[in-house]
Amino acid sequence: MAVLAEQESGSAARILGAARELVLKRGVKGLTVAEIADRAHVAKGTIYLHWSTREDLLVGLFGRDFLAEHDELAELLTADPDVARPSRLLPLLVQATIDHPFIRALQSEDDDLLGVLTQHPRSAKLLENLGPAALLRVALPVWRRHHLARTDWSFDDQAYALQALLLGFLNTAVERRALAIISVDEPAQVISAAVTALLGPEQPGPGDIQATADAALAELAVRRAALLESIAKSD
Repeated sequence: MAVLAEQESGSAARILGAARELVLKRGVKGLTVAEIADRAHVAKGTIYLHWSTREDLLVGLFGRDFLAEHDELAELLTADPDVARPSRLLPLLVQATIDHPFIRALQSEDDDLLGVLTQHPRSAKLLENLGPAALLRVALPVWRRHHLARTDWSFDDQAYALQALLLGFLNTAVERRALAIISVDEPAQVISAAVTALLGPEQPGPGDIQATADAALAELAVRRAALLESIAKSD
C-alpha cells in the first residue's frame, strides 16, 4: 500500500508545510530547495531523501490538495447520501475548488502563483483526471441511470452543456474580475438552480439516491488510490 512521505517522517511533514507556506506567500517563481529547507529547519539534502527534484516536491504538494478534496467529498457523501444529487454536488465542487488553493490555481492557470508548473504535464494530469470537470464526466451517466438527470437529450450534448456550465461557475468563482458588476448573496443556490434547469427535475425512486452515493464513493476511492500511488511514487 502506498504511503505518503509525511506519514513516516516528521521532516517530510515539515518540508511540505514549509513549501506550502512559501508557495502561497510568494509563488513558485524563484523558489529554491534551499529556501524550503531553511524554512523547514532541515538540511537541503534531507529534501532529496524524499523528493528527487523541486518539481516532484511541488507537484506532490498540489496532489495533496486533490487528495484532501476527495477525502472531504467522501466524508460528506458517507454522512449524507443526498449530497450525490446534481443540485447539491455541483455547488460543493465549486466551493471545494475555491477552498483548495492549488486546485483553484490550476483551474485558473494562475501563473503568478504556480509559474511554469501551471503547464507541467503532471499538473495538467492532476486537473484532467481529478478536477471537478473530471468528476462530472463519470457522474453524469450515474445521474441519468438513477433519474437524477433528463435522458431525452443525447449524452454527449448534455455532457458538453454541463461541463460548460460548471466551468463558467468555476471561472466566475476563481477569477476576481469575472462578473464584477453582478453579485448574488447565495451563489450556491444559483448554481443549484442552474443545474436543475439544465438537467431537469430530480425524480429518484427508492434506492436511487443511495445507489448514486455508493457509485460516487466507489469512484472517489479508485481515484484516491491512483493519486496516492502517483504521489508516493514521485516522493
